[in-house]
Amino acid sequence: MSMNDTPRGERPHIAVFGRRNAGKSSLINAFCGQGVSIVSPVSGTTTDPVYKAMELLPAGPVLLVDTAGIDDKGELGQERIRKTMNILHKTDLALLVIDAEAGAGDFECELMRTLKAAGIPVIIVLNKIDLLTEGTRSPEEYGTGILARLEAEASDRWFPVSTFSGYGIDALKQAVAGALASEEVRFRLVGDLLSPGDVAVLVVPIDKAAPKGRLILPQQQMIRDILECNAVAVVTREQELGHTLASLGRKPRIVITDSQVFMKVQADTPRDVPLTSFSILFARYKGDLSRMVSGVRSIGGLKDGDRVLIAEACTHHRQCDDIGTIKIPRWLREVTGKQLVIEHAPGSELPPELNRYALIIHCGACMLNRRAMLYRLKEAEAAGVPVVNYGVFIAFVQGVFPRAIEVFPSVMRAWMNNGSDISPSAPIK
Repeated sequence: MSMNDTPRGERPHIAVFGRRNAGKSSLINAFCGQGVSIVSPVSGTTTDPVYKAMELLPAGPVLLVDTAGIDDKGELGQERIRKTMNILHKTDLALLVIDAEAGAGDFECELMRTLKAAGIPVIIVLNKIDLLTEGTRSPEEYGTGILARLEAEASDRWFPVSTFSGYGIDALKQAVAGALASEEVRFRLVGDLLSPGDVAVLVVPIDKAAPKGRLILPQQQMIRDILECNAVAVVTREQELGHTLASLGRKPRIVITDSQVFMKVQADTPRDVPLTSFSILFARYKGDLSRMVSGVRSIGGLKDGDRVLIAEACTHHRQCDDIGTIKIPRWLREVTGKQLVIEHAPGSELPPELNRYALIIHCGACMLNRRAMLYRLKEAEAAGVPVVNYGVFIAFVQGVFPRAIEVFPSVMRAWMNNGSDISPSAPIK
């Protein structure tokens, strides 16, 4: 992956919803100007969600998601609908496609209510406008009637289009770009902690899991964010950190390390230099760092027989010293001294019945967008299960906690207000 590529987790997700044969796939193709999704007059052509990355100026990189029809039938159809509804949890902007001839029915009304309840902005797309019989109601009259049927507000955006002729597609694209700009909340990985000219030192072990000759995704994204705020990124390995700091000639603003070498990096980083990890910064960027920090307190309360879920947002080839399946389970058992049942959940969905677990330890979520990660935290909260992420957990077991969160004053204040400091009796190696 090149530095100019924008990862899926960093792109606003624009999901296209509607009934079968409303023209969702045709809309995706017209939007992209190429044949991305298979189109057919046969209902139910789209099964699993189809993802298409594109540049939508002036909004920038986006991800379009084509979904199965919300009116699919049969046992397989219900599974398709379930997958479609799961897309809601990662949707930043929804396009609700309605067949102009068929109009809005119960399916569209229910979906509109679901989208609004989830706080997802919606653009209504009145497709196949070219098929309306001349001399009948105008597109504006149709649009007004559909808004009323959907119980939509007058301010809700709707656009008549024809994916066959291309009518209205440019206006729709401009509206989507504008909606993304108006909804955007700027979250930074580390840029808000830096000023122009500051030096950030990144400690990057040569990761066996990374493709040969490449940095892993969180490291690439961190470098990019540092450069975008006109600061300086200095990259070094843990063995050379002491020499690197001595050769700078001035204190860096921050040292950011891979969590797995926290102990070594803490020993070589002066106490007056802020220190944290890639994973902790991602916990703040993608989710709720305060909630994950508070989850640390639950580690000491684990009992024999408790279930712990280790959740990863992606699947990858496992190495002999894999962090999720080998190191974290070992550290957890050593620091608690308990016989725990440890389960793993890689991929896009958490398992059902989360209330079975006493703790969830989540990866850095570099492959998820922020809305998807926040939904996972919401699921855990509803089930009454505390959550920590890899970086927070490793800082705790390696004796680097709470130094690793001192750079975030609001998180540190919340931690101190909730009780005294805790740390394992001895760092786990």
